[in-house]
Amino acid sequence: MTNKLRQVLSRIDVLALTKWLGPDTSELVRLLDKSLESPAKLTELLLGLRTEAGLLDDPQIRADLLHSLRQQEAVELVAAIGAGGADESPYVTLTQANFKQKKVRDATFAFFEVEVPPVPIVEPVPAVVECNAVYPLFSHQIDVQARTERALASEIGRALLHMPTGAGKTRTAMNLVANYLRDGNQRVAVWLAHSEELCDQAVKEFSKAWQSLGNRKINIYRFWGPHECDVRQVTDGIVVAGLPKLYARTKADVSVITSLATRRPFVVMDEAHQAIAQTYRFLLDVLVQGNRGSRLLGLSATPGRTWNDVNADQDLADFFGRQKVTLKIDGYANPVQYLIDQQYLARATYRQLECRSGVQLTEKEKKQLAETLELPETYLDRIGAHTQRSLQVIAEIERLCGNHNRIIVFAASVTQSDILATVLAARGCRAYSVTTNTSKEARARIIESYQTPDEQPFVLCNYGILTTGFDAPKTSAAVIARPTLSLVLYSQMVGRAIRGLRAGGNAEAEIVTVVDPGLPGFNSVESAFSNWEDVWRTE
Repeated sequence: MTNKLRQVLSRIDVLALTKWLGPDTSELVRLLDKSLESPAKLTELLLGLRTEAGLLDDPQIRADLLHSLRQQEAVELVAAIGAGGADESPYVTLTQANFKQKKVRDATFAFFEVEVPPVPIVEPVPAVVECNAVYPLFSHQIDVQARTERALASEIGRALLHMPTGAGKTRTAMNLVANYLRDGNQRVAVWLAHSEELCDQAVKEFSKAWQSLGNRKINIYRFWGPHECDVRQVTDGIVVAGLPKLYARTKADVSVITSLATRRPFVVMDEAHQAIAQTYRFLLDVLVQGNRGSRLLGLSATPGRTWNDVNADQDLADFFGRQKVTLKIDGYANPVQYLIDQQYLARATYRQLECRSGVQLTEKEKKQLAETLELPETYLDRIGAHTQRSLQVIAEIERLCGNHNRIIVFAASVTQSDILATVLAARGCRAYSVTTNTSKEARARIIESYQTPDEQPFVLCNYGILTTGFDAPKTSAAVIARPTLSLVLYSQMVGRAIRGLRAGGNAEAEIVTVVDPGLPGFNSVESAFSNWEDVWRTE
């Protein structure tokens, strides 16, 4: 059915229609097909280009349409819009009407029997907009990154980045590595770690970082465990290498390490307190010693080798040129407290569970302890096999299951880890053990299950597996049943359970340390953070 607008359009001559179409369109129509120049064809073409509503909203076309109304039609429209005087020409009134007013516009559309189009909602464009980073750093990480860059740019070219567990050492370091790689077309970074878990973690983190921070396509070279590549051919990219494998291959063919050294690489040593171990130190010395342009960055939450051997700690400090870049927060003597207050770290409660096992060190073990400053495996095996001690640990774990959803247990031995998990499972608790005896497939499956959120408490027992390279932010309780004289190892174990809300973890955490009388215990990550300040110069 023809509406009022189309009736009025049928009165418009060709001259007016071609004017509304515009000279370019009209000329094109004339050249293509003269049959399109009829009023009916031009009207359809015009409606296809402008729409009915578009014609009424165009001031010039609307004015021509209004003058094409018959006298009575013009009077009716004047009445509809509520305008004009008794003696005034309706055409004059319509010419003077304000069609921008909603009432007038709506009445005009209704008169011409055209649906009023919805008014498009145009969101105002703010003058200031927030642009989020895909791979961001927190403010405290930005500061420590800048200070680390300055330290590495110095003549020494070495520095140790000292940040507490959970403060983002790896993410901060990846920004430094990305900056280095971006500064040239042919650059090599070498990331070194002692475990396969840490190597795998580094690859995943760099992949995320480079997708946001990179400026070209580069390769990531995996060189640990079963992964093989010819690192001698690397000219651009990042090599993530397991220290045991790199050392073994270098012993067989020294060109493996010397070829990397010729690239003047940016070398990152994860868990840097191990850097001065004889085998690892050899690798680092070849990569950076006297190699002008190379950089060496160590990462550690615990920048010392021991808790009571100053000479060993000074050796580590000397190796990194006594340049330690420490996380600093204005108004805080210890940055750990800031991280807790800001919920990057959970507020942890530390408790001791005293177990009088009666297991004593033999004379041979005492000698080993004096030489290595760590408890011998034979002693750990005996204390882990002590039934009464294990019963106390089981009772403590079951108590924690009433308040926590994810609990990690550091056992004294492989055997104890398996026993704890088996007994807990028999008593109705979901508990598993991962040790060096666990196949890689089973280990991956158990860890993935532990990392997957659900409502049922999950206890993950382990020995020598989950101190580093393991990420399960929802872990809120840890039982440290493994005696240790290493403040480094103790801090690593505690660190698995103290991720804060802003880091995807928990508001509170509970750390239970099984204490065997006669062996020293440690208090908290706060005290561990500042244990080695006397042997370092800090940036």
